[in-house]
Amino acid sequence: MAHRQARVTRGNWIILFLAVYWIILLRCCYASWMYLGVASLAGSIRDDTCSEVPGLVQQQLQVCKDNPQSLLCISEGARRGILECQSQFRFERWNCTTQRNYTVFGPVLRKGTRETAFVYAVLSAGVVHSVTQACSVGNLTDCSCDMSRYGEADVDGWKWGGCSDNVAYGLWFSKTFVDAPDAVGQNGKTVRSMMNLHNNEVGRKTVEKLMSRKCRCHGVSGSCAIKTCWRGLPAFKDIGQYLKDGYERSVRLAGRAQTKLRRKEKSKRRVPISHEELVHLSKSPNYCKHNPKKGILGTNGRVCNRTSKGAESCDLLCCGRGYNTQVVRHVERCQCKFHWCCYVECKSCETMIDIHTCK
Repeated sequence: MAHRQARVTRGNWIILFLAVYWIILLRCCYASWMYLGVASLAGSIRDDTCSEVPGLVQQQLQVCKDNPQSLLCISEGARRGILECQSQFRFERWNCTTQRNYTVFGPVLRKGTRETAFVYAVLSAGVVHSVTQACSVGNLTDCSCDMSRYGEADVDGWKWGGCSDNVAYGLWFSKTFVDAPDAVGQNGKTVRSMMNLHNNEVGRKTVEKLMSRKCRCHGVSGSCAIKTCWRGLPAFKDIGQYLKDGYERSVRLAGRAQTKLRRKEKSKRRVPISHEELVHLSKSPNYCKHNPKKGILGTNGRVCNRTSKGAESCDLLCCGRGYNTQVVRHVERCQCKFHWCCYVECKSCETMIDIHTCK
């Protein structure tokens, strides 16, 4: 009898060990450097934050160790990417909701959908943007602004001058850090890792593509006798909009691992995929119904626009379930007058507003 109890106890330990092992494995597999952006939003970035994030590969930890100043740039880049994702998808059924844990986006990113493609691209672009900006203002010791074309004259009569934004360093840094989890070992040979690496590159190329020439005039009375120009970063919202347009045209991939990515459509297999095209593996769910296992919150309770025809319309956002209407009293300052001297007097105006929420 005692021997039988010992066997049962031993069996229970094995089950417990396997359960703990799988919990740790799942946590690490889906943990990501993207968590640094969530930590940044919460204001909890410290010098040793990298070492506390499970799922970071050795190359990423080494970057943090060798360039401790860069940690804030990585965090800021991830933060910009997350906020821009939420801005671009604020009216969509999936509105880029994040979780305050190491998985950041939860189970949503486990599938290689169009949404996954956008997230990888916009966060990679965020790191490029943040690091490049830090170089230009002197916050990183390993780089500075770009003086490579300083003093060159153009045929149109203007000169390259000032300090261009050093996007080359930002591109290199983003590739080194962001690509590491999918590039090391055998990972880079799986079709999912190839998809992630491609979308990371799309994000980086977008920043480089949208760099623009900025100029300043010099001369008597603004005559612009001399014009000095340099290359500057685009606004990050422009990068986000460009990538959102790419999201709408994302290319679906053939599912088998190959030496290179191929389109799923057989008639277009020979058409190469450019670094301006986002790619995905799986069809997106409709995101209508709450499904915790898949990380889908559903659209119940979301505010919709009854008169719109776009994604925020009650017809589309509510997935055909209908909507509730609530009349809300809104009070604001109005009819303000300035009195000499010196105060402003306003009245309070009250309006009734219809708020529509999905059933």
